[in-house]
Amino acid sequence: MTAKMRTCAGPVDFPAISDFLYGLYQPNNRDGNWFQPIWEYAYTHPWFDEEAVPRIGIWEDVGTMVAVTLYELRLGEAFFQIHPAYVHLKPEMLAYAEQHLTGTTDQGKRYLKAYVNDCDTAFEHVVRSRGYEKEPASHRPMSQFVIPDPFPPIRLPDGFRLKSLADDNDLAKIDRVLWRGFNHPGEPPADGPKGRKKMQSGPHFRKDLTIVVEAPNGAFVAFGGLWFDPVNRFGYVEPVATDPDYRRMGLGTAAVLEGIRRCGELGATVAYVGTDMPFYLAMGFKKLFTLNCWIRYFLSD
Repeated sequence: MTAKMRTCAGPVDFPAISDFLYGLYQPNNRDGNWFQPIWEYAYTHPWFDEEAVPRIGIWEDVGTMVAVTLYELRLGEAFFQIHPAYVHLKPEMLAYAEQHLTGTTDQGKRYLKAYVNDCDTAFEHVVRSRGYEKEPASHRPMSQFVIPDPFPPIRLPDGFRLKSLADDNDLAKIDRVLWRGFNHPGEPPADGPKGRKKMQSGPHFRKDLTIVVEAPNGAFVAFGGLWFDPVNRFGYVEPVATDPDYRRMGLGTAAVLEGIRRCGELGATVAYVGTDMPFYLAMGFKKLFTLNCWIRYFLSD
């Protein structure tokens, strides 16, 4: 098996990378490869560095994609998606990332965060040998929710109601709950709805699976984004936010559970989320594994 590397050709490669990720899926995701929705969510995020897309490395064997080294939102991070028959490429993929995906600190130091599954001891040995050290603050846990059948009732305080974006896609309200829900100060900038529209531009984004909680005053005060993988038939949670003025009322939980319930109606038996925060564990998610972050700072060239 002789794989050849090429760089990403931009949007034309989006479907091919999506298909590659669909094919890598394993129940419980123990190999640590990305789900297709992670790729699509990143690619349509307003903060995604589109100019760096040609730096994404793609390995092919006789025209078939077998590995991809990419970043999530910006340079300085490297995630390694690989077919199990080609794991021998990982050192080469890491070396590629060190040449093409590094970021620069405010002090001008070049660095790379390499993400390695906590059960991948062989690759862990490689990153250690190249001078990387763990950075626990950037670790990426993965947790799973087994969808019950029948699904229990989802309860809200009086006066609040669940809606999907198929019912009401008010971009200004969406922008405000996400802005405040991620603890940004003050009110959102005027151009915020433009970014929220971009987040809905992916080919598999579904308004009917994206749930908001509407307060009695008409404001959106909690948001639960759900993605449905139509090939492997599971749900993926991203993003979730609750307005600080409305926390500890069960609103965010209700939004997430309603999205998961709808994924279950489509045939999903599990849903995943890329965290092990107590908020998710309390509603029934259980941690599966962690993509550990390993960071290295490079000497000036």
